[in-house]
Amino acid sequence: MRRLPLLLALLLAAPAAAQQPPAQNAAEQDHQAMMDLLGIRRLRPGPSGNASAPNHANYDTSLATPFTTLPDPLTFNDGRKVTTPAQWERRRAEIVEGLEREVYGRVPAVVPPVTWRVLVREREFVGFMPVIAERLIGHVDNSADPAINVDIAMTVVVPATARGPVPLLMMFGPSRLPAPAQPPPDDVDSINAALKRLLVQSDPSLQAVFDRYPAYELVTRAPFVFPAPPAPGAEVPTNVQLLRDGWGYAYLDPGSVQADNGAGLTEGIIGLVNHGQRRKPDDWGSLRAWAWGAARGLDYLETDSLVDAKHVGIEGVSRYGKAALVTLAFEPRFAMGLIGSSGKGGATLLKRNFGEAVESLTGTGEYHWMAGNFLKYGAAEATFGPGDASQLTVDSHELIALCAPRMVFISYGVPAKGDANWLDHRGSWMAAVAAGKVFRLLGAKDLGVGDDWRDTAMPPVLTGLLDGQLAWRQHDGGHTDAPNVQYFIQWADRLIGHTGPGN
Repeated sequence: MRRLPLLLALLLAAPAAAQQPPAQNAAEQDHQAMMDLLGIRRLRPGPSGNASAPNHANYDTSLATPFTTLPDPLTFNDGRKVTTPAQWERRRAEIVEGLEREVYGRVPAVVPPVTWRVLVREREFVGFMPVIAERLIGHVDNSADPAINVDIAMTVVVPATARGPVPLLMMFGPSRLPAPAQPPPDDVDSINAALKRLLVQSDPSLQAVFDRYPAYELVTRAPFVFPAPPAPGAEVPTNVQLLRDGWGYAYLDPGSVQADNGAGLTEGIIGLVNHGQRRKPDDWGSLRAWAWGAARGLDYLETDSLVDAKHVGIEGVSRYGKAALVTLAFEPRFAMGLIGSSGKGGATLLKRNFGEAVESLTGTGEYHWMAGNFLKYGAAEATFGPGDASQLTVDSHELIALCAPRMVFISYGVPAKGDANWLDHRGSWMAAVAAGKVFRLLGAKDLGVGDDWRDTAMPPVLTGLLDGQLAWRQHDGGHTDAPNVQYFIQWADRLIGHTGPGN
């Protein structure tokens, strides 16, 4: 049989891939298996975001706080008070244990090592700014289970004109070079000649076509195009803002670490460590897996002489905002975080009935983010009785407190522009206020509004509380943190003593 060109072979293979069992079925089976393991017969359905649905989410603030107390981050489990930084370290371990066991899961004691390899390193331009860009793969040793392959994808970009190591913001997102360098015309000619030879070998009749059209090019070199100036009032992209201020940035692809679905729990880094078997109730979920991947990216950055590895931050929005906060809380080498619109499982209190609920995270759609044990708090019928958020011994204000005294910037937009009420902006504000006492104990500045997390009013939109290591700002845009990036950079520069080019 004639050897098919690669593109045709891929097109012919596509229908076979479509015939594979739907991932949703595998996720439902995994979800049910965890319920069976925990003795859960039925879960409460999560609230609907549709205001006209019978089980619509609550947006009445008078009904939002059935829980009048939160676990005190400065009280040991045995009731003793924490009064010194040394005591906090022991209390911190108690909080970590609770969050790992019941909410996010444990990273296994032994995880295979990662070997980083630079695939591409070249000089590029972002706008008119020269940069050094690297595209990397971090291969996880899978010798114990070769059937499961995990290659972490990351891109690192730093200013080419920097006079020394630069601070860097790692972001969860697709790993791609910003402006891959194009080959010169002579090299494009060589590529076209080689491609034509390969095609003629595959199908000799194509030689006559190429003879009739000798100037035809299979690959053309993209012409240089000057970057268009931004429209008046247009938002400057995050990466451009960082580079202009003398920062670098990295994109780490979370999907290359762990899939964002329950079907993928027997694959990715979780599946590799478990040898393709299902999770135990306190095993890590995707949020911890993504955080682990970010930490491995930081391992590489610590070897990069162009990066100030003591001042690397982590950023994410929505589910990746949750992952960014989890990363910062559990990995003390990250110096700061920009936590965008993170909602439940991130900065928003779990013990609060507003918008998204614990039950939203225990259904089949999002359960994979969390430890299996978290399903207990959405149980309607179980061998241990019903479960709800009131039974949690930990909450998100303690997740924020784990970051102290390092720098945490909590960012939200406004519902009118698409940062939905579902996220419970006030629930994150309350958590940040409740975490403040830990920052103060450790010699850092909190929001400066006291400790009344129940009743202290949220600041108006566009009013930032940016004087301390714990910061808050609600911009007037949608489900993004981009409008807050300039404020994040200014805040971080002041606290780490960084001055951009020309300052």
